[in-house]
Amino acid sequence: MKIARLKSNPEIFCSLQGEGSRTGTPAVFLRLAGCNLHCAWCDTKHSWGNALELPEEEAAARIRAYRCAGLVVTGGEPLLQQPALLRLLDLLPPQGELYVEVETNGTIAPLPALAQRVDQWNVSPKLDHAGNSPAQALQPQVLAALAALQNTWFKFVVQGEEDWPAIQALGLPQQRIILMPCATTRAALHAARPAVAEMCMRHGVRFGDRLHLELWDDKKGV
Repeated sequence: MKIARLKSNPEIFCSLQGEGSRTGTPAVFLRLAGCNLHCAWCDTKHSWGNALELPEEEAAARIRAYRCAGLVVTGGEPLLQQPALLRLLDLLPPQGELYVEVETNGTIAPLPALAQRVDQWNVSPKLDHAGNSPAQALQPQVLAALAALQNTWFKFVVQGEEDWPAIQALGLPQQRIILMPCATTRAALHAARPAVAEMCMRHGVRFGDRLHLELWDDKKGV
């Protein structure tokens, strides 16, 4: 499988989930390489290319070595490598012993076998300010299929109130929508938080902090 390269090593590390409904939960992070979108404010652009090829057996051994009960598969866009991801998960502890989250941009539907194995989907559809074409970034049929899974949360990176109409137009379950400030540094996060918090209160949705920025600023591999 193609894994993002960080300082010549495959990007597999143990940390705390920094975003979403399980913020603060210990987990092993596996960052897969390659993405079908190219967001202007992406904080993991190094994952778009320059990948390391790693057998699923070796990746599984590295993940198991942390002896952690959570796994977060992120990217890049992990669903570009679904067959390899399924092979990897077959080599890891079963459902009930290992809680698996997958971070995805919501443009690719999961295979049925993967949908069954994953405990939580963290879907982050990209709005206009990410710089992708709307036709490429927003796939209503895929988002509807993901919304039909009761273990899906939708995380939106927002810049302000002007983003709400586009979010509302997608017709997603409001109780599973999280709004997060658009920020790639601790200072930017502090500046953006108040407006996004007020936006969440106005529309009755959850505020999503970015714990990794608060703890480690823009450091990678943590």
